[in-house]
Amino acid sequence: MKTIVVSAVNLNKGGTLTILRDCMRYLSGLAAAGNYRVVALVYSKELVHYPHIEYIEMQWPKRNWINRLWCEYVTMKGLSLKLSAVYLWISLHDTTPTVIAQKRVVYCHNSFPFYKWRIHELLFAPKVVFFALFTKYAYKKNIHENKYVIVQQQWLRDKFVRLFKLKEQDIIVAPPSFPQMDVKEQTFPLQQDDKYKFLFAATADSHKNFECICRAVQLLEKEMGKEKFEVYITVKGNENSYAKWLFRRWGQKASSLHFTGYMNKEMLFHYYDKCNCLIFPSKIETWGLPITEFAHFKKPMLLADLPYAHETAGGLKKIAFFNPDSPQELATEMRGLILGNHAFLATVSENNIASPLAETWQELFNILLK
Repeated sequence: MKTIVVSAVNLNKGGTLTILRDCMRYLSGLAAAGNYRVVALVYSKELVHYPHIEYIEMQWPKRNWINRLWCEYVTMKGLSLKLSAVYLWISLHDTTPTVIAQKRVVYCHNSFPFYKWRIHELLFAPKVVFFALFTKYAYKKNIHENKYVIVQQQWLRDKFVRLFKLKEQDIIVAPPSFPQMDVKEQTFPLQQDDKYKFLFAATADSHKNFECICRAVQLLEKEMGKEKFEVYITVKGNENSYAKWLFRRWGQKASSLHFTGYMNKEMLFHYYDKCNCLIFPSKIETWGLPITEFAHFKKPMLLADLPYAHETAGGLKKIAFFNPDSPQELATEMRGLILGNHAFLATVSENNIASPLAETWQELFNILLK
């Protein structure tokens, strides 16, 4: 019986936790067949409990980066020796631990090594700047010891080839899978009128580039007035220094701009349903989930002209791209939609991703275990 170890002690929320759960669900079935022993190193087994898997809980590595690094490069090596004769060790959280295993694999969610941060972020988001600088070196350590590196998009594969001198055939593109959405009519207080409604749904982080929308709204209000459009952003204004800066600068000055705060899924999908267009100006993503979600409604989207957005929007209709550093360009596209001009919207070319490509967990583990 071959042993598979999954290390994921840093994953306990959001999209990365979903990926861990999907991985565990598949490996649970694989272990049930009796050919593999599966051991999972997790933050909490209550978050990912599937049968036929041995769980080791480790919460201390998440307390700070020193703990995390000690765990990756010291503790996990001892565990790999204790487990003995590990066939496949897959790290699901970006860094490649120092372990003894026949095959080693790392799943890289994070695109921050390629984020071009801005000077003003040192004032209200220094952690983002540090993370962008630090992750490049965290990724690099041991990365060539892996049999495969897994990423979610082709543009990330291209970046990894150039930055880390990896071979393209050693990087698997594994696009995330999303469950079928069940969209139900809901009653929420989003006023229905003739105003054209835009939405940007994201966390209040500086790399999400909310200020591009805020500046575009200011430009449009000066040119068109405040009666023809509304823009909703999922920031309340007190989440962190960046959110406070946004609200202080635009919260009371742009009446067409609404700071809604966090939305649960039910509320968010109501806004998807009622708004006319999604704006997505984020500077860095590994995917851009709202783009995929909003595509269900077959409405226009204005997206940052960056590789991740082109790839996520592959095959979608009614799309336009804008320079995420140009509020003027975004305002021009917003103005066109408000006035009923859709001529600049287009269909994005389908993605043509070279192998190795894995679109399901079964396809992925077929590659890893063969």
